[in-house]
Amino acid sequence: MNNEFSNKELGNILVTAISDGYLEVNFDLLANIDFAECERIQRNAHQKKLNAVHINTFLVQKQGMNILIDAGAGGVKGWGGELVNNLTKLGLKATDIDAILLTHAHPDHIGGLLTSKGEIVFPNANLLISEDEYNYLQDEKSFIAASERVKNNIILARNVCKQYQDNLSLINKSEVFPNIFAIPLSGHTPGHTGYKIVGSKQSLLIWGDIVHFPYIQLLKPNVSIAFDYDPKLATETRSQVLKMVCRDNMLVGGMHFGPKGFSYIKKNRTGYEIVIDD
Repeated sequence: MNNEFSNKELGNILVTAISDGYLEVNFDLLANIDFAECERIQRNAHQKKLNAVHINTFLVQKQGMNILIDAGAGGVKGWGGELVNNLTKLGLKATDIDAILLTHAHPDHIGGLLTSKGEIVFPNANLLISEDEYNYLQDEKSFIAASERVKNNIILARNVCKQYQDNLSLINKSEVFPNIFAIPLSGHTPGHTGYKIVGSKQSLLIWGDIVHFPYIQLLKPNVSIAFDYDPKLATETRSQVLKMVCRDNMLVGGMHFGPKGFSYIKKNRTGYEIVIDD
């Protein structure tokens, strides 16, 4: 394993966490915690760059298919942009990707779907997105009421959907591919979606943006971030998911977990913590 990749064999399914790079988030965008405590938690977790948020995508390989979960930022706003090069290191070209499942349509998850010129990066891929997420993105009332930052995010997402419209599918809570199940995890966005992958030996939950700063938000699950569409619901969803993965001892993949990508979660005295699965 290196800093770009980490993989898990679930039996008959191989899942690889692939780095797209990182973005930086100011701690003042976090609610229910002060700056000094954020720094203390990050230092105690031995984070070299305290406000860096790592960006992962996940490659699912099963029955001859190459399926991506999210596509990273692709260099949008200067974030990430390493996915395609890292796929090459795995012996894959962009044309080898058969499908892309989106957890949601924020720039650090969909920016990698288009080049800087607005052209499709993955021409042979079917793009799958939650129906609730898609409907929100297309709703003009929501767009008019949004902040400028959110408006720009929606414009990017609409453009992605338009470019991929010939291969775009809307999904609900369902089995989107054999042994890959869409799990609604609303709050961070209206259609924020996780994916449960059931292998012959082990299951895995790719949980999208349940956390952005895992060491902070697992220790203190009530900490929300300004990017949350509904902070209260996002917090409730986070608490429910944390209880579930602890109860079931389920392996988790997080878009913002750091390069290793995967972990188990355990309860501690005040909140939860990461248990890196080596």
